[in-house]
Amino acid sequence: MTSHDPASRPPGRPRPWRRALPPWAGRNFRLLVGASFVTNLGGSGAVIAAAYAVIDQGGGATDVGLVAAARTLVLVVFLLIGGAVADRVPRQRVMVVANCANAASQGLFALLVLTGRPALWQMALLTATGGAAQAFFAPASEGMVLSAVESGHAAKAFSVFRLSMNGATIGGTALGGALVAGVGPGWVLAVDATGFAVAAGLRSRLDVAATRRPKAPAGILHELRAGWREVVSRSWLWGIVGQFAVVNGAVGACEAVYGPLVAREHMGGAGPWGLALAASGIGTVAGGLLMMRWRPRRILLAGTLGVFPLALPPAALALAPSLWTLVPVMFAAGAAIEVFAVGWMLALHQEIAEEMMSRVSAYDWFGSVAMTPVAMAAAGPAAHAFGRTRTLWGSAVLVLLLTGAVLALPAVRRLERRTVARPVPAATVAATAPASAGQDVAGAAPLS
Repeated sequence: MTSHDPASRPPGRPRPWRRALPPWAGRNFRLLVGASFVTNLGGSGAVIAAAYAVIDQGGGATDVGLVAAARTLVLVVFLLIGGAVADRVPRQRVMVVANCANAASQGLFALLVLTGRPALWQMALLTATGGAAQAFFAPASEGMVLSAVESGHAAKAFSVFRLSMNGATIGGTALGGALVAGVGPGWVLAVDATGFAVAAGLRSRLDVAATRRPKAPAGILHELRAGWREVVSRSWLWGIVGQFAVVNGAVGACEAVYGPLVAREHMGGAGPWGLALAASGIGTVAGGLLMMRWRPRRILLAGTLGVFPLALPPAALALAPSLWTLVPVMFAAGAAIEVFAVGWMLALHQEIAEEMMSRVSAYDWFGSVAMTPVAMAAAGPAAHAFGRTRTLWGSAVLVLLLTGAVLALPAVRRLERRTVARPVPAATVAATAPASAGQDVAGAAPLS
């Protein structure tokens, strides 16, 4: 009889599943990817579930928008503080606490939906709690992911990380839509809560000794001012953040408010809308695969061109299409925005010092989502005042005009990819690859 006892494996020989992974994908990187996959799988379905939890209680566009806006409003309020905290204390600790808070809020949301008729204020309060947790998590995670690999593998690592997240989004939206239609939104919210708890456990196992510890700070206000100076000194940075303040608001209102309502009236409800969002997720995977091979020299020029197709989904929803007309539109928008996402993160990690990353990421998040709660809360009143069709067409036009304005900035058109080497702690190097695998097998230029 052949023994399969792990002890029988020759010393130093990696497990079979590890041999299939890239040599630079060390333990920290695998844990981060796994945790993000779990939370995105549950979170993608929870977005649909939250909208239909409100609709099932008799809510309309304004109610759906208010609940969605509650999360983003609190996210905006706490983002800058979250960025400063993430540069002051171990980022792992911030991420774990945020995941636990999200697990608790989503678990209580699920319990209310499953056991009774939750009030609108209760649903808004619980989504707001999740937004507060995200405000601390997001800046910490952006400063953590690429510190888990050597700088020479950063571009490839970020593409793999995005592919994992987008793959989870595909499954989460399709499965979430089907589960909402089949068993109701409460169970989907319960699955999301479980996913956050699992992710907290995975992130608690990160080897923080293998990551760079932040320097002792002078104070939160001092750090926020330093982060602000980093942002305003770069026209490409403040220009794109300002662009996405409006673009994200328009797109968010379409996906969180108008999309579910159009799907209910013209496509059959939550199931088809989940498939449409899954098509967008499939598009992001296609875009990620493209960016693993395509290395544009002018990274922000290529990325900004990828924002134009975000005008397609609101334009398509304005026409009240069939599902099979909407699916290719969502796919194209997903693929195009992934080109932007990769180019944007390459630019940030190339141009921003590592010790400033969480604070700059906080300003990035703050600017990018500042208008989203306003747009979501105003979605219902705007549809009543101007008509839903005209409002959707207006969203599409805003995306086109603002993206064209950003292309007028010389720094956006001219910023080029370059190699910037940064030291990585010895523990990270030892955990990621043997000495013979020091070359970047994909030939990708580093982010940082």
